Amino acid sequence: MAPRPYWKGYLKLSLVTCPVAMSPATSESEKVRFHTLNKETGNRVVSQYVDSVTGKPVKDQNEAKGYARGENDYIILTDDDLDAVALETVRTIDIDKFVPRDSIEWVYFEKPHYLMPDDPVGQEAFAVIRDAMAADSVVGVSRLVIGRRERAVVLEPRGEGIVLWTLRFGDEVRPEYSYFEDIDEDADPDLVPLVQQLIKQRTKKWSPTMVTDPIQESLLKIIAEKKKALTPRRKSKGTTGGTKEPSSNVINIMDALRKSMEAELTGRKQSKG
Repeated sequence: MAPRPYWKGYLKLSLVTCPVAMSPATSESEKVRFHTLNKETGNRVVSQYVDSVTGKPVKDQNEAKGYARGENDYIILTDDDLDAVALETVRTIDIDKFVPRDSIEWVYFEKPHYLMPDDPVGQEAFAVIRDAMAADSVVGVSRLVIGRRERAVVLEPRGEGIVLWTLRFGDEVRPEYSYFEDIDEDADPDLVPLVQQLIKQRTKKWSPTMVTDPIQESLLKIIAEKKKALTPRRKSKGTTGGTKEPSSNVINIMDALRKSMEAELTGRKQSKG
């Protein structure tokens, strides 16, 4: 069962409008999360805002947003001030332009969301917009207010629905040339075929199991063990000596690749045998 949408509004293209609902395409709810505790009492630690001058806690009703215009000089904005900024994009995704899907560089894509019709009456309009974009291999560009911040978004047709991606703004993306401009080493033409062979042998069909989180799995095992024990288990200390340092950090790439190829072939023969 799909989770409840956290945003509802309208998808609009010129005079075509339909009600839609949106849900995040990713989730971290299954991740192990920790609470901060007082180690002496075992009680949870509660965080609170404290006045930086008086040192006294600030009540919820006295909290406000402040824009710094100088040192210790702020313009205060209340919730009423922020709510008064009534942008149309709070409830409407108005597609005002289209671009080829592959024209947007990967670094601009931020977070995916699933967009679907929110009313049977609007399904036809939704399907028309979706299929027209798919037929022309384009994505729609629009804006949407998420968390009181207007974000640039693109709408990509995907199967029966639409995936809405929030985009990073141009000033948030660092140009790659400033990092790669000093790389001027050309690959040895004799080494490239060896690496290609390794790539070919290790190429498999994509599966989400390829990106499991080993730290998450280890934490779950530790938690399960501690549930069974009345007292925390102490980690056993390993031996301190006997570790042999490598004789050299210099690696012969050709030798390393050949050894890798031999290991791959040996492993394949053993698995077949």
